[in-house]
Amino acid sequence: MVGEKTSQANNMSVRGFGVIDAIKTAVNTACLGNVVSCADILAVAARDSIVALGGSSYDVLLGRRDATTASMDDADNSIPNPFMDQPELLANFQSQGLSLRDLVVLSGAHTLGYSRCVFYRDRLYNETGSLDPTYAAALDERCPPAGDDEALASLDDTPTTVDTDYYQGITQGRALLHTDQQLYLGDGGDSDALVQYYAESPDKFWEDFGAAMLKLGGLSPLTGEDGEVREDCRVVNRG
Repeated sequence: MVGEKTSQANNMSVRGFGVIDAIKTAVNTACLGNVVSCADILAVAARDSIVALGGSSYDVLLGRRDATTASMDDADNSIPNPFMDQPELLANFQSQGLSLRDLVVLSGAHTLGYSRCVFYRDRLYNETGSLDPTYAAALDERCPPAGDDEALASLDDTPTTVDTDYYQGITQGRALLHTDQQLYLGDGGDSDALVQYYAESPDKFWEDFGAAMLKLGGLSPLTGEDGEVREDCRVVNRG
């Protein structure tokens, strides 16, 4: 199947599939059968990864089942792309029943990881007014105006630690992606206020992040007789 793994947002960026495979095998062995879905394993693994890297725990609803289809186009249409302006981002989230607060707090997941030059080049060379000059100079060494599309830069200054430095960086002109800087336009709007709030209140961030992840995990889940419990997370069951 050609699915969300190869969508624009995920292609060459989502990793750890081997870890999920290993967890699935271990869980099936412990449970004496195929009873825990890959969807539930992914949800719990995401939460536990956050905790392992310094974040706070949050509840995870279980009981999801796995899809029997996959769609790259659906993923491209649902996952925000890194070139959206704030109104587009908000509309994307609201179409899923999510709020501005959810948008800002879930964007805090960019406390981890990296992005490719092809996704931050336009911001680097065409949005200099909102970039810290020292930060821009460092990015310029990694990402030229043309070529080196795969050159990586971290999404915040502590890419392997879960913290609220992401929000502090945004307020200082150190947002890597256009979409990240769009959360803080410096116009005193509601989004600006939320970014400042989370930058200054880590405990409130973790409280709201957990609630938003719970809401995100509840978007159109497959339950009951819908879908299946995959035996192998990489493919649908045979027969």
